[in-house]
Amino acid sequence: MTGSAKDQILARIRAANQAGADPDAAYAELTRNYLRAHHDAGTHDITGLFAERAADYRAIVERVPGVELAAAIARVLAARSASVPGPFVIPDGLPAGWLAGLPGEITLARDEPPLPAAELDRMSGVVTGCAVAIAETGTIILDHGPGAPGQGRRALTLVPDFHLVVVREDQVAADLADAFARLAPARPHTLISGPSATSDIELIRVEGVHGPRNLHILLTPDLPTS
Repeated sequence: MTGSAKDQILARIRAANQAGADPDAAYAELTRNYLRAHHDAGTHDITGLFAERAADYRAIVERVPGVELAAAIARVLAARSASVPGPFVIPDGLPAGWLAGLPGEITLARDEPPLPAAELDRMSGVVTGCAVAIAETGTIILDHGPGAPGQGRRALTLVPDFHLVVVREDQVAADLADAFARLAPARPHTLISGPSATSDIELIRVEGVHGPRNLHILLTPDLPTS
């Protein structure tokens, strides 16, 4: 640290300790001409970047038109059910149009009243929407609680081993700052960057430790709401 920088820091500490001083005044006057975002949505394909980064985390990412969304969901759930039979849990407020035309062998379970963890663990998977996605990190953010339809409580996307999530292109933010500016800070959020995994023990990757082992993303430019 240079002497001038050290002097500035100490001066601010002294000012903050003075009775009646405004410790935020000097901070508010600081020049902030630094780079605020690495990817400008006007000059970068942030949707493509999100798809690329999410796939880097070993998520399956498909880009589908909105008119084909229901068919894509039906196809993904049928494939999952063929290998792991069982119902799929559906959060309250998930648009009914997303589930139109499901094969007869697909069964759905509602989380009302809230299902116990042991029952969630027996589910074939969960289907949700999301609140925001982050291009720079390939992250999906779920916004829980009342007023967040189609996302459900946190346990729904942590206990089942398979998570199918629908992301609308206009939900993709360039970076963390852009994403958090779109969220209500008082609400609980879950950040998901690919399937749950850890390499804590001898750097061996183990998936499905803290959440779903399988994450499938359907990225669509336009989304039916009913």
